[in-house]
Amino acid sequence: MQVLNLKPAANSGGGAMKLIAQFDLVLSDDVRVYGLKLMQTPSGQHIVSAPNGNGGRRLATFSPTLATAITQAAICEIKGHDTADGTTSKN
Repeated sequence: MQVLNLKPAANSGGGAMKLIAQFDLVLSDDVRVYGLKLMQTPSGQHIVSAPNGNGGRRLATFSPTLATAITQAAICEIKGHDTADGTTSKN
């Protein structure tokens, strides 16, 4: 599993769920998923949301185990992402 093209959100939105980042995911050599969102719930928990298609239907769902693994991979990736001032959270 590999997170690609992670883009931290410039605006987290005004709802209860805050957008942290958007990213693409290489799930395996056979499957890629585009446009995933890393969100933060009001309780502080992080979750991953698949994009909606026309008509508002979710384009993909994940088992709880896979959803947790994807969420952890995205969190690890964003922790090392460059910040606006050119530093990273690793500095």
